[in-house]
Amino acid sequence: MGDEAIPEVPLALVSNAYLDRKASEIRIKSILWEGYERANLVTHSQVELIKAIDKRSPEQVQSAVKGNGTTYASLILHLLQNLSRLDTVQYVCILADNILSGHDENAQYFHDVSSEGENYPFGPFFKALQLEDEFASLQASKILTILACSAPNPGSLDLTELWRWISAQLASRKPEVVDVVVQEVESLLRVRQFRMPFWNTQNAVKELVFNLDKSTSTPQMQYQIIFCLWLLTFETEISTKINSQYDIITKLVEIAKAAMKEKVIRVAIATLKNLVEKAPSENLAAMLVAKLLPFTENLSTRKWSDPDILEDIDYLKERLQENFQSLTTFEQYASEVETGKLEWSPPHKSETFWKENASRLEENNFQLLRSLARILSTATSAVVLSVAANDIGQYSKYASKTGKRVLQEVGAKQRVMELMTHEDPDVRYQALSAVQKYMHQAW
Repeated sequence: MGDEAIPEVPLALVSNAYLDRKASEIRIKSILWEGYERANLVTHSQVELIKAIDKRSPEQVQSAVKGNGTTYASLILHLLQNLSRLDTVQYVCILADNILSGHDENAQYFHDVSSEGENYPFGPFFKALQLEDEFASLQASKILTILACSAPNPGSLDLTELWRWISAQLASRKPEVVDVVVQEVESLLRVRQFRMPFWNTQNAVKELVFNLDKSTSTPQMQYQIIFCLWLLTFETEISTKINSQYDIITKLVEIAKAAMKEKVIRVAIATLKNLVEKAPSENLAAMLVAKLLPFTENLSTRKWSDPDILEDIDYLKERLQENFQSLTTFEQYASEVETGKLEWSPPHKSETFWKENASRLEENNFQLLRSLARILSTATSAVVLSVAANDIGQYSKYASKTGKRVLQEVGAKQRVMELMTHEDPDVRYQALSAVQKYMHQAW
């Protein structure tokens, strides 16, 4: 499934009762445009133009704008650039939204007047975005999203301010604010040129993924966020890195297993398919660790209203089966360690495995050994801690002198000793066993 599979939608994919309610409260207010005229901030003809769309029905607004589109676009940008009263800025943002929401084609009016101002048409809305007012910034972000998605040359745009603002809002404690912003991200990421800038924005993907784990995350929110991840994973560079940085494979599998709505399962499976198509070597092993193969086998027996789901499920199942047969025992083990999803799979207890593979924990500057140490320090699951302590003990029997030194430097030896007093009896047992192996090897 390529980018051509992304469904066409209106430019303003923002439907939010909270934002609509706020807008309704502001619409009933009156702005004294004549006062601005007396202060020579607007002309009489500009006031007449405003009155033609002020407090009018959507049909009346579109009728007034038709034939005068660039005039209205120029007026909106002029007002935002030159007026600073908060209530006025809020109101002008609503007028802009009224124009833009009528027809997708109306966005072109704003692009057509870009030569009238150095930073037109985005600058005046960036100015509103930075106001210390929730409604003004949310409304401005919606309009910036429409303008960005309709831009004739999206690759030339610098949307750094918008990406940073979005990243900050994704961390909001208000679900209704997060909902608006996630919908905007959905729209923006449909444009291929915007995916890498979003990916490269500090904390943007981190906060997006974190919202999947929130207790307030509804099935609809899960769908919207995973839809964003699906769009991101069309980029090979992102598919190569996203799981190692954000552990999304485990999250997607867990959400799909628990999902009651077909569309959530569909978009999760489609995202996993992208990861396999774009970066198989980075993602297939992690999918096997996450038990995706038996899950796809289960899904393939279900009845689906959308036949495309079954195609994606069968594709994933076939690729996983091929990979499972070719994957060595050590590669399976390494995937467990890299993902932090340790369990009592056969390698952990196999003397033959450790005799043959202990030295491989020292490859790539002791990458796997350092990962084990990190798991020991950060894991909370008793099973994961037990397995990690076991592995440290098994490794210590065959460790090189440098490896023994690294174990101490990364704090693994000290942490295993601490686990000897852990509340879980199996963790205590595995820690004690590991320490005995240390001592036997003359630590």
